[in-house]
Amino acid sequence: MTFKRRFRIFLFVLLLAFTITSALSAQASRTWISGVGDDVNPCSRTAPCKTFAGAISKTAAGGEIDCLDNGGFGSVTITKSMTLDCTGTQGSILGAGTSGIIVNGDAVVVRIRGLNINGVSTGVNGLRVVKALSVSVENAVVDGFSTGVSVEGPVKVFLSNVSVRNNTAGISTTDGTVYLNGTRIFGNKTGLSIKGGSIVSFKNNMIVGNGTDGAPTSTAPLQ
Repeated sequence: MTFKRRFRIFLFVLLLAFTITSALSAQASRTWISGVGDDVNPCSRTAPCKTFAGAISKTAAGGEIDCLDNGGFGSVTITKSMTLDCTGTQGSILGAGTSGIIVNGDAVVVRIRGLNINGVSTGVNGLRVVKALSVSVENAVVDGFSTGVSVEGPVKVFLSNVSVRNNTAGISTTDGTVYLNGTRIFGNKTGLSIKGGSIVSFKNNMIVGNGTDGAPTSTAPLQ
């Protein structure tokens, strides 16, 4: 190999390392989205992004995406520890024909607060949890999906003050551990579906007005 070729390879590797370093350093621990934002922005408070999907690549693992105002902020797939917080802003995700939020990351911890997730009666999953260490949802509404909340593995999911309504299946869990506190499950064709080795814990919940399985059967593994 000639010196000239070795030098070119060296420059390429140096440039690649610089690009990766720059991309990592560009990630912030807190980013912002707005109904009048733009995903080309850096997602700062003064230059917010438009969608969760646009902001998530600019947010460091373990960081937080906050909503500045009300708006529809788009479906998102989460593969790293993250907080989505729209408390007090009426922030929403419109998941017509798709899933609202998918969590699929090894050992990730995800927190979701203050969101309305609307499938407009054609959505697939409001919240789909495939892989995670834990997922917590607080002060949220999940409405109009084939499955409102789908827990598909040995994952801990915490729902606090969440309304799961007008879905084909309200909450479906397969081998997960689901903790329900102050959660309302109503108006679904199937309220609660517990499969496999799932465990469901109840406290101060309301399960009424569903077509079938509005309340767990006596054989359901409750705590």
